[in-house]
Amino acid sequence: MTSERTGGCQCGAVRYRFRRETFGVWACHCTECQKQSGSAFGLSMPFLKSELEVTGETASFRRPTESGSFTTCTYCPSCGSRLFHISDRNPAGGVLKAGTLDDTSDLVPIAHLWTSKKQPWVVLADGVPQFETQPDDLSILRELIR
Repeated sequence: MTSERTGGCQCGAVRYRFRRETFGVWACHCTECQKQSGSAFGLSMPFLKSELEVTGETASFRRPTESGSFTTCTYCPSCGSRLFHISDRNPAGGVLKAGTLDDTSDLVPIAHLWTSKKQPWVVLADGVPQFETQPDDLSILRELIR
């Protein structure tokens, strides 16, 4: 059964609808996610391009990643809210910045990435998979969502 989530940027100029059978998020502790979120980590929710419908004008830029690849970061040009990323490593999909969802109350990370960069005061829950960097094989994360 397909479920739906909605979200958008801070000013409301960009909205999205995201449809899929299962949802899952991971927490990324890399320094880029720390800068982007203005916090200790960023929450990422994977998607396929066919699952995401975006309305409103967006802008994007490319940046290198700590894993050695490049990612295209899409954001609202009016308020600057980062909405999603599409990596060169997976051009068929990307990761939605989960903090932009309308309802985040049920989000619990299924894994923690880049724990080697995590802030020392962040305490991770026992039993949640942890990766010092980003797994070479991203299907490991996709399997955790099912």
